[in-house]
Amino acid sequence: MDDTKVVIGPVNLAARVDEALDVQAQAFGLDADEIVVRRHIVLRHLLNPGARAHGATTPDGRLVGFVYGMPNDRAHWWSTIVEPYLRATGSQGWLDDSFVITELHVHPAFQGRGIGRELITTLTDGSELPRSILSAIDTDSPARGLYASLGYVDLARQVHFPSAPRPYAVMGAPLPLRRGN
Repeated sequence: MDDTKVVIGPVNLAARVDEALDVQAQAFGLDADEIVVRRHIVLRHLLNPGARAHGATTPDGRLVGFVYGMPNDRAHWWSTIVEPYLRATGSQGWLDDSFVITELHVHPAFQGRGIGRELITTLTDGSELPRSILSAIDTDSPARGLYASLGYVDLARQVHFPSAPRPYAVMGAPLPLRRGN
């Protein structure tokens, strides 16, 4: 683990999209073709009203983590995929008045230091919406543990996204998020 200090704050993600995708590739295992596709998706997401991003940067300006999200819109692709799963559990109301966490990634050398927790709580603290939703790979993982510790609960499990090899869980939490571990 790298002991370098990091600073959490707003970041111009559109200007730093390639750095962010490098972090995501390291943390999430993306290949070059996936990075090309994700680049366009991130840039398109950032055009949505209310989209905001925060980054974790080292003193020399290196981006080592990022999070971004936006107010949810039922017309967005993600919502159209998860809505039937949420309807099946009686949780479709979570798609309204929610701030969706679109991506949260921390470079592996900087994981386990609370950076992900600080990124997501700092971003959601700026939301005036009453709750937050996100999707995460549906397996026991440090990411799912982090989300649960922040107050996120499973709203739907075994959610299948086109072209995603593994199922996801959709999780929701009231805002503000819990700060404890």
